[in-house]
Amino acid sequence: MSTLDLDPDEVFADDEDDLHANSLLDRESSKEYVVYVVDASPKMFDTSCPAEDKKDQSHFQMAISCISESLKIRIINSSYDEIAICFYNTREKKNLQDINGVFVFTVAGEDGLGRPTARLIKEFDQIEESFMKNIGSQYGIVSGSRENSLYNALWVAQALLRKGSTKTAEKRMLLFTNEDDPFGTLNRVTKLDMTRTTLQRAKDAQDLGISIELLPLSTPDRDFNMSFFYAVMLGLEGDALAEFIPSSIERLQDMKDQLRKRIFKKRRYRTYTLSIASGVSIQMSAYALLRPTVPGNITWLDSTTNLPLKTERSLICADTGALMQEAPKQFQAYRDQEIKFSREEISQIKRVSLTQLCLLGFKPLSCLKDHHNLKPSTFLFPTDEDTIGSTKIFIALHRSMLRLRRFAVAYFGSSTHPQLVALIAQDEVITARGQVEPPGMHMIYLPYCDDIRNPEELHMDVTFTTPRALNEDIQKAAVLMNRVNLKDFAVCQFPNPALQKHYAVLQALALEEDEIPEIKDDTLPDEEGMARPGVVNAIEEFKLSVYGDKYDEGESIVSEASKKRKAIAEKAVQESANYDWDDLADNGKLKDLTVPELRFYLTAHKLPVTGKKEALISRILTHMKK
Repeated sequence: MSTLDLDPDEVFADDEDDLHANSLLDRESSKEYVVYVVDASPKMFDTSCPAEDKKDQSHFQMAISCISESLKIRIINSSYDEIAICFYNTREKKNLQDINGVFVFTVAGEDGLGRPTARLIKEFDQIEESFMKNIGSQYGIVSGSRENSLYNALWVAQALLRKGSTKTAEKRMLLFTNEDDPFGTLNRVTKLDMTRTTLQRAKDAQDLGISIELLPLSTPDRDFNMSFFYAVMLGLEGDALAEFIPSSIERLQDMKDQLRKRIFKKRRYRTYTLSIASGVSIQMSAYALLRPTVPGNITWLDSTTNLPLKTERSLICADTGALMQEAPKQFQAYRDQEIKFSREEISQIKRVSLTQLCLLGFKPLSCLKDHHNLKPSTFLFPTDEDTIGSTKIFIALHRSMLRLRRFAVAYFGSSTHPQLVALIAQDEVITARGQVEPPGMHMIYLPYCDDIRNPEELHMDVTFTTPRALNEDIQKAAVLMNRVNLKDFAVCQFPNPALQKHYAVLQALALEEDEIPEIKDDTLPDEEGMARPGVVNAIEEFKLSVYGDKYDEGESIVSEASKKRKAIAEKAVQESANYDWDDLADNGKLKDLTVPELRFYLTAHKLPVTGKKEALISRILTHMKK
């Protein structure tokens, strides 16, 4: 039985989310609320692990470093996200609930959850120097005491995430700790009681739509043991439990080494209504698969208050100088009359279709060529949010298009930019590791006949013999290609160096750093690799085979340039001979010639050709002594 024979409500559910979470995605969760929960017990300061600079650093330092990098990247990735930083197992307390052992780190003028700022990052980077003095570290769960610092931390973090709704924002707690058995020192009865209450607190947070994620900190000689407590809290078992530690280590490393890049999260950017026939339409969510990344928009600020400026436009009457209170009308001249139109009437006239996506028909897939794809496609996915039954109709179309190997042709666009698109059904691909490709449709933007350019034929002199490569030259080229072969090449391995530099400069200015972080440009040639003896020999043999042993690259460039200049001068002399320059100068008709025509005279007489038209005419008259 194929996948599309199943219940339509379950067919297009995402592997990573249940149906409820998927519906929340459809409502466009545009923000992320994150609370970083950091264990500040003495064990976090005492335990050391090797760092990249070969100097040991404590687990607390590692957590601070990861969070600091994450905050810097988050400003670039998604500047509208809001964060909070919460320490537990602390000597001092600072939280709205006034709970012992929990300290919420804030800067002056801010309280709780908020957007990351340069001031917050600067003060957080210096927290190690003053942590012991101002906040302090202590064990919050000790024998003979009923204090439960982990429970308190989850409670405070949950209260911080009370802001906003899970329908419009994703809420997460990121927990950093190296204590895999937080209740291990307690007697059996107290341990069971605290374990039960802490698990219930975590479950209450998860029931409110808050995701709890653990970043365990292990040592080289001892791995973090999830089975003591956290496997139950996170609901891990089987393969998921076995793969958690390796994946969390990789994720921790990613937090430290993230590239500066804007991340377009997996969320729809709009919905379309596809009109199939009279009275039949379905609703689909649209997802952008590939888009060029550009720096953020520039915001104009007031020079004195540094507050954002608001741009307003006013129309002024040309006759009276008064401000126009009503929207101006436009007119079209027809015979001796001026036919006036309002904006609404013009919009109505230009409107081609009432829907943005209208089905026109179907064609075999063989009719669709590679060069018909004008720009990155859009992925379409059904949704029953506003139009009930959209998924069922979509599945029927999807299944038939796959079986008959056809694609749909549809009208797409607005009144100002109508366009034809191809809707191509994509079948679901599942491997042992899970879903590789989801079922849905790709919307391919098709060109009009005006957009297709046919390559011009090169008409060459019949006496000219087209050079042909010898078999030996081809073999040398093949050897060179094999030597310089890029193994495991992928476009996603290469960040945009211009964007990296842009964000590095912004970071240095915002944080008042003395030096701009060094940016590695991976698009530059690998000089070390190109200098390998095998590559050097292949290049020399190829050059020797094609050009011979007497070839000088410098002389060739000079000779080509001189040939080009000589050809331009000869053409200028020929063209200049077609004009009676004395007559044109005497009758003042030089001003009627174009700039290229004036340059024929100047080039033929080896005079400068730069400057405006008046300067060229003056130069010609001076040369002619008139």
